[in-house]
Amino acid sequence: MRRLRRFICCALFSVMLVNCLTACASDKNSDKNNTTENVSGGSGTNGGSGTNGGSETNGGSGESGASGENGTNAEKSDGENGTSAGNGTENGTTTETGLTSHKSANGIDTVDDGSVRTSLTALEVTELMGNGINLGNTMESYVREAYGTSAPATLYEQGWGSPVTTQEMVSGMKAAGFTTIRIPVAWTNVMDFTEGNYDIKTSYLDRVEEIINYARNEGMYVIINDHWDGGWWGMFGSASEKTRAAAMDLYVSMWTQIANRYKEYSDYLIFESGNEEIGARLNDHDSSFNADSGTLSDDELYKTANLINQTFVDTVRATGGNNENRFLLIAGYGTDIKNTLDARFEMPKDTATSKLLLSVHFYDPSGYCIWNSVEKWGSKQELAEMNETLKKLTYFTEQGYGIVIGEYGVLLESRTAPEGMEVYNENFLDNCDLYGYANCLWDCSNLYNRKTCKMTVDSVAEIFLDHSLESEINKLASGYDIKTVAANDIEVAIEDAYDGFVLDPNTAMAWLMFNSSDWGASYSVGDVYSPNTKTEGLVATDVEVTGAGTYTVGLDFTGTKAGFANGIIFCAVGIANGETLFPNYIIIPQEIKINGEKVETTGYAFTTSDDKICTRVNIYNSWVTSIPEEGRTMMGSATGCSPTIIDVSELGKIETMTVTFKYLKR
Repeated sequence: MRRLRRFICCALFSVMLVNCLTACASDKNSDKNNTTENVSGGSGTNGGSGTNGGSETNGGSGESGASGENGTNAEKSDGENGTSAGNGTENGTTTETGLTSHKSANGIDTVDDGSVRTSLTALEVTELMGNGINLGNTMESYVREAYGTSAPATLYEQGWGSPVTTQEMVSGMKAAGFTTIRIPVAWTNVMDFTEGNYDIKTSYLDRVEEIINYARNEGMYVIINDHWDGGWWGMFGSASEKTRAAAMDLYVSMWTQIANRYKEYSDYLIFESGNEEIGARLNDHDSSFNADSGTLSDDELYKTANLINQTFVDTVRATGGNNENRFLLIAGYGTDIKNTLDARFEMPKDTATSKLLLSVHFYDPSGYCIWNSVEKWGSKQELAEMNETLKKLTYFTEQGYGIVIGEYGVLLESRTAPEGMEVYNENFLDNCDLYGYANCLWDCSNLYNRKTCKMTVDSVAEIFLDHSLESEINKLASGYDIKTVAANDIEVAIEDAYDGFVLDPNTAMAWLMFNSSDWGASYSVGDVYSPNTKTEGLVATDVEVTGAGTYTVGLDFTGTKAGFANGIIFCAVGIANGETLFPNYIIIPQEIKINGEKVETTGYAFTTSDDKICTRVNIYNSWVTSIPEEGRTMMGSATGCSPTIIDVSELGKIETMTVTFKYLKR
């Protein structure tokens, strides 16, 4: 087996990871021995003791951890040696699991000791966070219109079909190898914000705190954010300055309340500035309260996203207490890796030292991971593409920012495990091990079943256990160099993988990128020509481009399981290597046919390129909110052109589609 082969690579592990992983092992013991001398966690410079549970073993050990001279101890008040919220447990009670419990300032049972490891860095904490899981479709379920703003909190929690969260569910997550839980939250469920009242109902704050403590009972890290939340984020893109100002007022009020409510908690609780909405979706106009949104240009979207993230940091820090040094998770631009690497995205400034983390999501390719339109993954080329994408995030780690891949996964919401799911997860986790990224699997009781509290795919469950923090601590104790092993594992994975498609860089190939409106049919979406990334049974007509001329590309869906594609949500003509082989050429659509019938165009197309390699013209791309500066036409400027040149509202079932275009040099 590949995993056995990779363990041949052993070496002395780096000082930082040794310290961090050893500290994590001590964390568990520290939590369970809050009121007694820490025996199992060690003593002296690497262990320590404490009557209030905030001993050095809650941090890292040695030079790079938060222990010894630089450690966090609840008996210490502040300064470089760490801080504590001071909610000690001398008068607490011992739970059935041996944890010492007390009441939080809000009257909620908690074992959290309120300690903050001021010396622990962003890069170190992501090592300690390890692998995580999302409590998806739960507290972010948005049912405000159905239930109003004053219903019992558990009613919102069940709004999208999830069960009420229990301690048993979260304990099962920990047993499955997850040491971090991300709790997406929709706070405006219980906020009369349309009336200018931004108060969050206390019962909702209580319920979130209860779930936080289910995780803290297991020694887990916890992330909470504001997650989609009914689309109120689109207020930032409103045509009305008053509405845009109200959006920021809402955001500041929301985070002031959240930060103050939970500020007594230790730095195991992490606040996240938002979700995928902090980006192009600030222009969303899918709700009554953001109907006039969509006014921000791309540059303005980046500027607004940066402002929101800076405001988040300033707002949380201003609440004081533990929040002065709490780890804060900054949402990347749309949480998209490529867009976050854009020079226009800026990490916020911070008064705390090395306490900022960056959140991005990874669902590549989306047809395989999310939409079930691709049922196979794992070629040499696909593995290499994953590796290349994840490596790019070292741009931020080299600046001292920890990386949290807040969502990823091969989703199983309406299918059994697709071919290559084990390879996908193992290679992804190997990359996280190699670069020190934390991660949170997106799950809505599919891969981890909340009723049985077990993983549903045994082969994948084994991978998560093997990559768990506890397993890696054991490997470390046996002399394994986790990073060297991970690098070897990644290399061997490519060696063992099957050959995919590789286009000669001296060949230009035209094809029709496609996603159906229900995401059930797709073909080679993205800048890289990948004819094997398609819905099974789909037949594509791709064509080699040799220079100026007229070409036709097409798709036939009649051989797929459904026998058709249900409408269009995205479609574009791409020419792989077009920019390098035929610079400054223009794609001019001449005729579009669906089911053999000509479709009238409703706008003028423009040619562009996202990666300076693939030439593209959008047939229908509603995600483009403004014409890019590099957009071009035969007349020069792309002013007045559109990324949506056909009306897709009444297309229905598509059995075949062709696009004929001219390719000319400007």
